[in-house]
Amino acid sequence: MRKICVIGTGYVGLVSGAGLADFGNSVICTDIDQSKIDMLNRGEMPIYEPGLKELVDRNVATGRLSFSADIDAAVQNTEVIFIAVGTPMGENGEADLRAVEAVASTIAKNMNAYKIVCTKSTVPVGTGARLEKLILQQRNSEVDFDVVSNPEFLREGSAVKDFLHPDRVILGVSSKRAELILAEVYRPLYINDTPMVITNIPSSEMIKYASNAFLAVKISFINEVANLADKVGADVHTIAKAMGLDGRISPKFLHPGPGFGGSCFPKDTEALVHTGEVNGVDFQVVKAAIAANKAQRKVILGKALELLPDMTGKIIAILGLAFKANTDDVRDAPALDIIEGLESLGAVVRAYDPIASTNMKKYFLPELDTRNSVSETVEGADMVIILTEWNELRGLSLPDLKKRMNSANIVDARNILSVDQLKEFGFNYRNVGRSTI
Repeated sequence: MRKICVIGTGYVGLVSGAGLADFGNSVICTDIDQSKIDMLNRGEMPIYEPGLKELVDRNVATGRLSFSADIDAAVQNTEVIFIAVGTPMGENGEADLRAVEAVASTIAKNMNAYKIVCTKSTVPVGTGARLEKLILQQRNSEVDFDVVSNPEFLREGSAVKDFLHPDRVILGVSSKRAELILAEVYRPLYINDTPMVITNIPSSEMIKYASNAFLAVKISFINEVANLADKVGADVHTIAKAMGLDGRISPKFLHPGPGFGGSCFPKDTEALVHTGEVNGVDFQVVKAAIAANKAQRKVILGKALELLPDMTGKIIAILGLAFKANTDDVRDAPALDIIEGLESLGAVVRAYDPIASTNMKKYFLPELDTRNSVSETVEGADMVIILTEWNELRGLSLPDLKKRMNSANIVDARNILSVDQLKEFGFNYRNVGRSTI
């Protein structure tokens, strides 16, 4: 068992801290936001993530997991410190590392024994060296330390499962001492035969960006294939299934829709492009994926205009605000651009999301008319647009939906409804990559 401090209690920090405690370590999760710590100490979760509360409660009950806003004391009393704070997109697409560097400064000033400073935050290549230099300059005593890169690969909505049963664990290290200690931290995964990739720090930092950028490229590619399928009468689902049967391609992330969003892919692709520019490398493929993703939101808006060329005064019901199902995250969600586009055309927008409405109104669209149910949202609507693949939307009763609507127009941007049933019940519809010519 190792004594661990996790600084930051967002998606990455809270899931990682609870997961590390579940591996048998003694973990204290810290944050400068006292209100979040108070929530956690009351047994309340500051984020929505399936299975997270159960994981937290289980490890708090055993005494392996605790929460504190006293970061100085937490650093002093632990050996391995994970940095899990935000790295938002800066003005030019670069990662904003101010929070990471502030944490490194706090660690430096509280070094009283050997420490491993481990970055879980997604950071550009070169950050490890940058943090090592900063700590050397600011530490109060000549104690030893190691900087380690340990990127996370947590999917929102599946983060608990991803942490406890990962595809791989990446450790970017520069000393055998740090490698052996972190191997002990992750020992249960060694027992389960999880692949451990031990490499240097720059390679580890690059692995995270390269992985996310590649997945973003796959999403943008299948969306462009879907757009062509719409024009020529092909079915993108059949195309994607056949592509995925090729072991070199795999079926994952070949799901057409309104484009990627959330806290990772948009900023990580931009950060990789920026890092490339700084180092004289032009990431043309990633740039194209970013542009295609932005264009895909206009494609969905265009489908709505095909059904309702004049949006003035029309009531449009948006079903789904989160960028994906099983999360309350609306950062860079397709719904943002699509709602703003509809309102600019004179439409009256109502919206429903089972989880994410509060975040949308709190952070992005405070005046948005959000409703408490699907039926309330679609009542008297001239069009329904489905933007998130929530399970409850997959089971919509189309006869009931049509009865409630003013006009039977629907844009299913997630392809979760049956085309045969949409035809049977007389809907005017548009999908992504499977529409009739």
